[in-house]
Amino acid sequence: MTVGTVLSVNVAAAAPPMGKGVASTGIHKLPVSAPVEVRAPGLKGVGLHSGLVGDHIGDTKNHGGNDQAVYAYATEDYAWWAESLDRELPPGIFGENLTTSGLDLLGAVIGEKWAFGSGLVLQVTFGRLPCVTFQNRMAEPRWVKRFTAANRPGTYLRVLVPGQLAPGDRIAVVERPAHGLTLTEAFEIYMRDQSRLARLLDAPELPSSLRDEVLERLG
Repeated sequence: MTVGTVLSVNVAAAAPPMGKGVASTGIHKLPVSAPVEVRAPGLKGVGLHSGLVGDHIGDTKNHGGNDQAVYAYATEDYAWWAESLDRELPPGIFGENLTTSGLDLLGAVIGEKWAFGSGLVLQVTFGRLPCVTFQNRMAEPRWVKRFTAANRPGTYLRVLVPGQLAPGDRIAVVERPAHGLTLTEAFEIYMRDQSRLARLLDAPELPSSLRDEVLERLG
């Protein structure tokens, strides 16, 4: 069983937008010390948006909802980016709710389940698709293309069992589907290798909207 640690739990208040036709953004996430309640937020656009109570999402058309309830990024991938960009990258700067340590998110499998001591269970759904708000937040040239090419997208997670998240919590990967479709393979196919789109359908745990899109593209 793979075990990691919650390095940081990050939430955001509403802030002025950064380049999208929305009224606010929630990308400026900061670490909190107290436990945060996590629950399924409901459908994208009409539900509670973020899976973390008190966390703001501005672009509710493209972010949040049950299949993007929590966004996680690994400190190991932050270290890679810090060296590549030659700058410090504190937890939360990518807009993630959960900064992990000790988990190989590059090898995480779509549908694998993460269990926490509070009883919280999260499930890996898909990687993060970069947007103009993220690019403006980072203030790095060609950031969207650079983030895509690096194929270190972090992962969105859905909430299977509600509970709490707190810094220092243990993360146990308690189930990993046999299909073996990893985040990095799925992200690479979706973003850069459409000849292999059918491979994505091997993972029934993909967001239903993404499965529908793949089926439509395949005709």
